[in-house]
Amino acid sequence: MSTKEMKQEVTEKFTALFGDGATANYFSPGRINLIGEHTDYNGGYVFPAAISIGTFGVARKRTDSLVKVYSLNFETVGVIEFSLEDELVNTPEANWGNFVKGYLLKLKEAGHAIQTGFELVIEGTIPNGSGLSSSASLELLVGTVVNDLYHLGLDKLTLVQLGQKVENEFIGVNSGIMDQFAIGFGEIGKAILLDTNTLKYELVPAEFGDYKIVIMNTNKRRELADSKYNERRAECEEALKRLQTKLEITALGQLTPTEFEENRALIGDVTLEKRAKHAVYENERTKLAKTCLEAGELQAFGQLLNASHESLKNDYEVTGIELDTLTETAQGLPGVLGARMTGAGFGGCGIALVKTSDIEAFISKMSATYLEKIGYDASFYVATIADGARKL
Repeated sequence: MSTKEMKQEVTEKFTALFGDGATANYFSPGRINLIGEHTDYNGGYVFPAAISIGTFGVARKRTDSLVKVYSLNFETVGVIEFSLEDELVNTPEANWGNFVKGYLLKLKEAGHAIQTGFELVIEGTIPNGSGLSSSASLELLVGTVVNDLYHLGLDKLTLVQLGQKVENEFIGVNSGIMDQFAIGFGEIGKAILLDTNTLKYELVPAEFGDYKIVIMNTNKRRELADSKYNERRAECEEALKRLQTKLEITALGQLTPTEFEENRALIGDVTLEKRAKHAVYENERTKLAKTCLEAGELQAFGQLLNASHESLKNDYEVTGIELDTLTETAQGLPGVLGARMTGAGFGGCGIALVKTSDIEAFISKMSATYLEKIGYDASFYVATIADGARKL
């Protein structure tokens, strides 16, 4: 569906629910991470980009303290309604509306007075549970809407940090800042090399020439909150603690592969060593990926994607049969420079760098192989790198 068609559909629904009157339109993208997986909470680099699929919203201010929200993706939930005054708490019946509540609460805690409510109708094109960051897309959409409606004048970084706070403190998912950052700071045709330790970032041209990024969705849902995400974080924290008995570091991302190899015996546990190894080597691959893209060395970039997946499979153990089937099948097909899982793992999506002229044959072959091995269909999208969250 085009932005124009989406705008029309959401606007019509808004009018049907809340009546005529002036409204404003907003869009917040999803994101892919090119490389640098599970490095963000280890103080390393990530390399995400905003994509053209995301969350579209139509909003209008109210004169009372009520907030009324509706999603075309969850029509059976209906209109979710709550008061700004006393109802900014996480409740099961608020469903996806908890993200809206959470953002408003975090704004309030940061000292921003929002006296009146609003109406908001949204529609998202990000498949739920795909690992393309539908939750961060929604958080930044809400931030962009509220910032605009109430003339708060908040900068991108503030909106991004508030989004992460919603995720961590209100929803209860212990995630890093990458998703919100990519969605807030994304630019068309550019990937973001972000140092999660300092939040310093560089926009790097993501020019793939004759190749395109194909997103491969396993269609196996993964929920961050109950995946092994928190377990991996804890394992990395323990490995770090053991390294700190000798090394003056605050994050695994501060180590070079050489420094890690010289000191890995300090960890004294095979599993913890593997987890730390992934964090260190993946960080190195992410820095190299920037160099490859700047030099237009797409073959080398593809090799880094393959190495990333291998590490996520063997050292970090977050892939699973669905992601491995997609990624390893893709790596063996004509016109593919590289492929890997992207996101937290355990389902969700992979990405492949595929020659444009081979995409049709690639999708056909991939679909057949996946269906035969896994028993249900995968989905494929050609990703366009897009601008960040904004008012349209």
